[in-house]
Amino acid sequence: MSNVDTHRAIMNAFSRRDWDEAVRAVREDCLYTDHPRNLSVKGPREMADWLQGWTQAFPDAKPVDTHIIDGGEYTVALFHAQGTNDGPLGSLPATGKRMDVPFCEVLRYDSEGHIVAGEAFYDVTTLMVQLGHMPPLPT
Repeated sequence: MSNVDTHRAIMNAFSRRDWDEAVRAVREDCLYTDHPRNLSVKGPREMADWLQGWTQAFPDAKPVDTHIIDGGEYTVALFHAQGTNDGPLGSLPATGKRMDVPFCEVLRYDSEGHIVAGEAFYDVTTLMVQLGHMPPLPT
């Protein structure tokens, strides 16, 4: 399986809520950083918990318009995260509003195709405006 296939399989497993499959390729020493939230998780168990946290806040969350770029030992997934905020997002209460936020996820692999590191980048301001937690920025 190529690294692109692995990244695609993870995204498909997320959509099915198959957490074991979603973290199957994650090494125990893998460090994954959610940059907008200044949060890092280590290993498959913490990664699965992080993924599940998104679906607790957005039970219908799914990646759409996904493009995965092959960079050898890296893959880059560009996609839109869509979902309805029917559960709390950290300390923020559910709003019932929809999100449609562009994401960039970078994964790094070892020579055996296991994930050794990952990073997520997304526009948290757009997310907060869409959910009604902050007003739109002035134009």
